[in-house]
Amino acid sequence: MPTLLITGAGRGLGLEFVRHYAAAGWRVHACARDPETAGLKAIGGDVVRHRLDVGDFAATEALAASLKGEAIDLLLANAGIAGRAAGELGRIDPAVWAETFRVNALAPLKLAEAFLEHVAASRLRTMVAISSRLGSIGLNKEGGRYAYRASKTALNMGWTSLAVDTRARGTICVVLHPGWVSTDMGGAAAPVTPVQSVAGMTAVIAGLKAADSGRFINFDAAPLAW
Repeated sequence: MPTLLITGAGRGLGLEFVRHYAAAGWRVHACARDPETAGLKAIGGDVVRHRLDVGDFAATEALAASLKGEAIDLLLANAGIAGRAAGELGRIDPAVWAETFRVNALAPLKLAEAFLEHVAASRLRTMVAISSRLGSIGLNKEGGRYAYRASKTALNMGWTSLAVDTRARGTICVVLHPGWVSTDMGGAAAPVTPVQSVAGMTAVIAGLKAADSGRFINFDAAPLAW
């Protein structure tokens, strides 16, 4: 069966992704800052938990080295932060911007860089980053959320370059918008549940073809503007 490595696996969408793929019989490397959470420990199947703060790039490289020789069919860069404290004019905090970019834009690329050989050695050779429509320049009609929006725009550009630069390796690299989801980050008013979001995104992932590499896709499979 195929193998998944996912970050941000301890809660929200990450936890639901682990449930989905473990139930489908995948081997799952579940990475979280706290891999001992009750929700993650309760998931059965072939789940290997790893302690990982994605902002610690040395730890990411060490994890990749520890898994040397293991093929990773699906690399799922899911971990992210909201950066809300730097969200509006008059409250822009350079330190918050730096941390938001480090986690949301740079960490996924460092993850892909560290695990590229693992993915290239697999059958599915797929790398997915969880982005947001808030990173779309074309769809931005509301303004605000400066740090978060900009970090996701940077992620989208980085992942597009990743798709171009790894095409010869046979990889498929896409960014997905999960919808406005009722997680800790999305809030209770969000109309989409984690189960609905992950069901949609996993269906999109299952149907990916080489021609999809470099695309920005909604959880319901609709294309999104850059």
